[in-house]
Amino acid sequence: MNNDIENLKKRLIYRSQYRGTKEMDKLIGSFVKSNINSFNLEQLIELEKFLSIDDDSLYRFYNNQLDNLEDINKELIKLYKSHIYKS
Repeated sequence: MNNDIENLKKRLIYRSQYRGTKEMDKLIGSFVKSNINSFNLEQLIELEKFLSIDDDSLYRFYNNQLDNLEDINKELIKLYKSHIYKS
């Protein structure tokens, strides 16, 4: 089971860093890397759902141009909104 969780984490980190646009690769990648080790299995599953959202929606939501992300865990949304990207 622990090996399955580690594989899931690796897959999510990869998905977060290779999204299609360089800006979102960096933003989402840094968000995931800074939080993933504190997530339990349920939160990792929510993160996987979060990562399936298109870059444009995630970018607009992060920059307060979109009000809501449907069907995403509120705790995860709070973490994402409070994330500060540092290059």
